[in-house]
Amino acid sequence: MDASGEGGEMMRLNLLIDEFEGLLHIILKDLKAYYFKPPNISWGILFPLVLALAFTLKSPMASRELAPGLVATAALFGTTSMEAIVVTFEKRVKALERLIMAPISLLTLLIAKILGGVIFGFMISSIMVMISILILNCSIMDPILFLTALLLTLFALSSLGALIAFSVKEVFEAQTLSNYFRFPMLFLSGVFLPVNSMPLPLQIVAWIFPLTYSVEAFKISMSGLSTSTYPTIDLLVLLGYSLLLTYLSLIAIRKSLK
Repeated sequence: MDASGEGGEMMRLNLLIDEFEGLLHIILKDLKAYYFKPPNISWGILFPLVLALAFTLKSPMASRELAPGLVATAALFGTTSMEAIVVTFEKRVKALERLIMAPISLLTLLIAKILGGVIFGFMISSIMVMISILILNCSIMDPILFLTALLLTLFALSSLGALIAFSVKEVFEAQTLSNYFRFPMLFLSGVFLPVNSMPLPLQIVAWIFPLTYSVEAFKISMSGLSTSTYPTIDLLVLLGYSLLLTYLSLIAIRKSLK
């Protein structure tokens, strides 16, 4: 009994090691093959820079108040844009099918794809944070809250990008479908206009979007502004969206295999 029990534990340990190695390999492969290409890196630098300068030139004082929303915007486009391209491209060239045949679970494969978007989104968001500090004269008053909210935001949005990408066949379909989510979130999540100042129907819609809770958490952690929610609620909602969208993405993968 003891020998069989130890053998079972060793087998489970080896499976976990194999899953982790597969996870790491897919992430590194995606970062090297897709994300860390010169055009993507230059876009990742220019996009937040141009966005910040546009608002700074219009109104330097207002741009400080918009800094939390600009960080959220960088996270939104940094995750969903590349996630849609990577997954749909690999589906088209049958590379994803080869990954599915690897001795790892579908969940591990999905998490690897999501984490690739998280890392790239973190890079772009970090650039926007540095711009906010150096150019917009902002500061991070609660680093722990900010970092936790940022990571949960990136994971939730990357999961959304994966869900969209696994639900379609072509890159242009993924990009088009992504825009149906991105632009409403961009204009209704408190990035440019406080949610409380919107008409009631739009407020109801705004509180459905995960980005609204990201902006609220960033406002508290970056500027100390009072918001409509508590930081704990913001983080719990973002965690809930992360789990829900990951689960739905896993369902989408399984449907695509049928």
